Amino acid sequence: MESNTLRCADALIKILEFNDVKFIFGHPGEQILPFYDSMRQSKVKHILMRHEQGAAHAADGYSRASASVGVCTSTAGPGAMNLVMGIATAYKDSIPIIVITGDVPTDKKGRNEFQDIDICAVFKPITLESFDIKTPEEGILALKSIFETFKYHKKGPIHLNFPKDVLEDYIDESIMETLKYENYKKQVDPDTLKNVFKLLENSKKPLILAGAGAVWSHASDILLKFAENHNIPVATTYHGRGIISEENSLSVGMIGLRGTDAGNYAGKNCDLILGLGCRFSERTIVGIGNCKIIHVNLDEEVLEGDIIIQSDVKEFLEDIKDVHIEIDKKWLSEVQKHSNRFHINTDYPEIPIKPQRAIKEILDASNNSIIVNDAGTHTTWVTLIISVKTPSSLLFSGGFGPMGYGIPGAIGAAFANPDRTVIAIVGDGDFQMTSQELATINEYDLPILVCIINNSSLRIIKQWQDRIYGECYQVELKNPDFIKLSQAYHIPSVKVDSPGQISSAVYKALSFKKPYLIEIVVDKNEEIPLPEVSK
Repeated sequence: MESNTLRCADALIKILEFNDVKFIFGHPGEQILPFYDSMRQSKVKHILMRHEQGAAHAADGYSRASASVGVCTSTAGPGAMNLVMGIATAYKDSIPIIVITGDVPTDKKGRNEFQDIDICAVFKPITLESFDIKTPEEGILALKSIFETFKYHKKGPIHLNFPKDVLEDYIDESIMETLKYENYKKQVDPDTLKNVFKLLENSKKPLILAGAGAVWSHASDILLKFAENHNIPVATTYHGRGIISEENSLSVGMIGLRGTDAGNYAGKNCDLILGLGCRFSERTIVGIGNCKIIHVNLDEEVLEGDIIIQSDVKEFLEDIKDVHIEIDKKWLSEVQKHSNRFHINTDYPEIPIKPQRAIKEILDASNNSIIVNDAGTHTTWVTLIISVKTPSSLLFSGGFGPMGYGIPGAIGAAFANPDRTVIAIVGDGDFQMTSQELATINEYDLPILVCIINNSSLRIIKQWQDRIYGECYQVELKNPDFIKLSQAYHIPSVKVDSPGQISSAVYKALSFKKPYLIEIVVDKNEEIPLPEVSK
């Protein structure tokens, strides 16, 4: 080809390199081969997952742990369909990932030939946008626009579907000349800003409610400074946890359905909520009383309150940093009379180990590790016991809650934070959904500790069955030998079944800074505290 032309697949990789994409999580297949050929010659490193669901979860975990963009890829047909669980998970939690799928050649599409299926029709409801690319130019412009979308608009997965012949086609290199993006700030209307100042200045009992948008904005430092300057308590949603340390005296913990006493007291007694990058979901509003609301979010579809502002959280805090607020001097002390922690008894000496005791020992020995939480009963114990000190250090899919997120999510987190250890806390049911990704952990020698909480059942489902129907069905698990399975993947492992053994096992495992697995046998009859829901 002429020197001024460029293969579409090569152009896509150049755009990803330009935007500092370091990793792509995926699994190759026939229709995506041109993209893999380009990746082979690039600075972008491909991480070979053992299943496409794992690739999507790993991209999601990378994105959450780095507060940046994750990327995953697959081939057509079954490859793309295997991504669906992970893409839906990212969509429900507004996680910015780029999904690139190969497809059958253009002349084969719609003819019901081998692996031909309408991929975009499946992806459309679980992505911000699903592009069915027909020309190289269309695909390149779409990929370039995604990075601007993620910076200035709503977060979530965006999908690009490329027929194989389009990936192989050539274009004029001039289309690459406009890779540079305009760095613009979305200005808040001056009159709206005046009203914000007025509400803040008149407030005597304000509360900051921070969500995931504050994390994506990298607003931790400026938010803490603003709160400290005005002595304003800070509550969070689940995904905002750690935006300021939960051990800080201004932190009141989570608000809402699983909220702390301090969080829900503050939410129900404040006169103003400054909602920063949060969503007033059905789980959050149960902890909020009658108050004024200033709501800041890049996603205009979730904005609600007395003043709504579509803006980046960090940029908004820069706009209001000079506001003068004189709060009621008793407000903070009133809030601090209530506990900002959950008080869970974990001092159980008996065997079998209580799961809450097991979780407490894991967390006590975690030593600044990133915690990746899978779905199940252990999830509740982690939520109630952990103290989150930094953003993006507790990862969990709250909106969708799929079993099997933990191990591939931990892989993504490990690549995002190569200097930190990662602990994936999974149930025995979770583990068997994505256990094949132990091969990925071993291949890349990732410092991931997998802790299996083994109660030989799908315990939370069993609890609901007991409560509603009085009997259980299909929730008992006849598990394999997890230790032998781990060893088959060349990962050292140990099984513990007594209180006091877990912390020492975790300390030892983390000291290796290598892959490791601990199976923890816990009391199969222990139930979790279910939240009370107002009727």
